[in-house]
Amino acid sequence: MSRILLGVSGGIAAYKALELVRLATGAGHSVRVVQTPTSRRFVGEASFAALSGAPVLVSEFERDPARGAFPDQQPPTHEPPSHLELVANADVFLIAPASANTIAKLAAGLADNLLSSCALAATCPVVLAPAMNNHMYEHPATAANLRTLSARGVQIVEPGVGRLASVGEHGVGRLAEPERLLGACEAALADGGLAGSASARDTMRGLRVLVTAGGTREPIDSVRFIGNSSSGRMGLALAQAAEQRGAQVTLVAANVALAAPAGVQRLDVLSAAELQRVCEREFPGCDVLLMAAAVADFTPAAPLEGKIKKSERALLEVALEPTADILTGLAARRREGQTLVGFAAEHGAAAVEGAQVKLSAKGLDALVVNDISRQDIGFDVDANEVTILSARNRVGAAGERSEIQRRHVPRATKAQVAEAILDAVESLRASR
Repeated sequence: MSRILLGVSGGIAAYKALELVRLATGAGHSVRVVQTPTSRRFVGEASFAALSGAPVLVSEFERDPARGAFPDQQPPTHEPPSHLELVANADVFLIAPASANTIAKLAAGLADNLLSSCALAATCPVVLAPAMNNHMYEHPATAANLRTLSARGVQIVEPGVGRLASVGEHGVGRLAEPERLLGACEAALADGGLAGSASARDTMRGLRVLVTAGGTREPIDSVRFIGNSSSGRMGLALAQAAEQRGAQVTLVAANVALAAPAGVQRLDVLSAAELQRVCEREFPGCDVLLMAAAVADFTPAAPLEGKIKKSERALLEVALEPTADILTGLAARRREGQTLVGFAAEHGAAAVEGAQVKLSAKGLDALVVNDISRQDIGFDVDANEVTILSARNRVGAAGERSEIQRRHVPRATKAQVAEAILDAVESLRASR
């Protein structure tokens, strides 16, 4: 895998950087961390050192016990300047969180601490993730500084919208989620030729990709609903990966609280019926459909417009009726040249065998299967492990027949699983 140098500047969002280190090392990357002095007020060096397995540096004048080496390297015999050796060994330099102050320094070319010195000396890809109060982020000075850095080739991972650090504050400025940060690093590595060419940009240029994400909610009354645990992370990872490959991406998000990736058109829905309507409207214009949303199989037959009172709930019975099979309906309307990928959350050892029947019955090109009996993958976690079933047409002595191929993707971040799924999509389209 690759070497990620993580720069952490001051801000409450520094706690998310710990999760980023955990995800990155779990995915096989080697990580070193440099901190600004202010960041230590939020997260100490010991936490980053424990997760990365390497010394953490704050000042360019302190001795580095590893002499600039990453955990997968042997330290050199001499003691080189840390700000030069760290970035020389790094494949990508991620600065997360990047405070308004640090962004201003980088835009001006200042090098008054170890982090900014590393940034000025970096020849590897640099990825920057802003995190701050919404008023600071929206200030013209910050906007201008980000434009300057972007023009110099720095990749900006846009912050999310939501609750901010101060009580009662809400707006743009939330640090992007750790899995999205790791995905940005891996994309930067691919673009720089440091990873396999499968995830390089422009491989899906000109394609229109429709992605569904999240879980539908079926109303019982005006406040209660039947739902599921899907967070939408897998769908968001697919949308981001497709956009990074050059596709024009539309995301249909069912009750997804996470921010959509930059450059992706987002359409929000609540119920299975709403999801169906939007998908039926958008489907004719897409080239690839990635149906990652967890759609409820049943919905209350007669939801109440008001709220059911507590006194009325003692013998409450809710009659359910099946929802429409959205994906099967779309497959029946497909035009030539479209590629349809479904997702199946199965339970237990027979998951893949049962999914093979669905692949054929629904008329899909591929089906992504994950085992929801496991707690470490699937719903509402950062990792996944899937089997991709793909239907390929083979011409034999008896004519054309369909052959199902399997590809197992071991446990990895959802960003990595998304890349594997898109690799399968590209392979299917190339073979037809």
